Amino acid sequence: MTFARESWPFVAPFALLAALAAAAGHPAWAAGAAVAGLAVLAFFRDPARRFDGAPDVVLAPAAGLVTLVDAVENPAPELDPGTYHRIVTFLSVFDVHVQKTPAAGEVTASRHAAGRKVAAFRADAGKVNEQHLTVIRRPGGELIGVRQIAGLLARRVVCHLAAGDRVERGAPLGLIKFGSRVDLLVPASYRLLVKQGDRVRNGATPVAAPLAAAAPAAPAARPIAAAGPPAAEPW
Repeated sequence: MTFARESWPFVAPFALLAALAAAAGHPAWAAGAAVAGLAVLAFFRDPARRFDGAPDVVLAPAAGLVTLVDAVENPAPELDPGTYHRIVTFLSVFDVHVQKTPAAGEVTASRHAAGRKVAAFRADAGKVNEQHLTVIRRPGGELIGVRQIAGLLARRVVCHLAAGDRVERGAPLGLIKFGSRVDLLVPASYRLLVKQGDRVRNGATPVAAPLAAAAPAAPAARPIAAAGPPAAEPW
């Protein structure tokens, strides 16, 4: 288990407080500060995850509960015009808050937008809250969007990627400090592999794929039997 580097400014004060309380002979205060520091550290955990499936499959960028799957028209000027599937993942305080890159390709846009911090489950949170949009162009040319959205408890949205970066699927993308919602935008031509109510894991759960990659293989054609009595079928 590793932890995001952004955790240390939040955890260090609790560690210092615990050390000072212990030195002053207040073990209860020291224990309380240590427990609080560990609870904060848990928000920044970054478990190792992997997916060994087809390279065309798009993975969940965030860990949490899929609360909405719908279609949106022209969701951002950085994306090609048209219809996109939107997969909304809500991150509770118990979920991993680090986001992973859902697909390999080149980052074509990385844009931060200031805003409010209303509850992430509100329908207008994606429009009014602080957020960061990352757009990745896949080798085939399709654009994939990841929108990190702050929530009621979120203090800051962090993205590690910049336009021009080349990324691998499952690589670190960023995190929302103590927050709350991530929207994945994929072309409407893609087949969805999750539905509302599913729980997903960042960098591990397949959520969408191009139709060619997602379609099951066609069964092999059976040879035409020669004239005469049919051969017995083996059990």
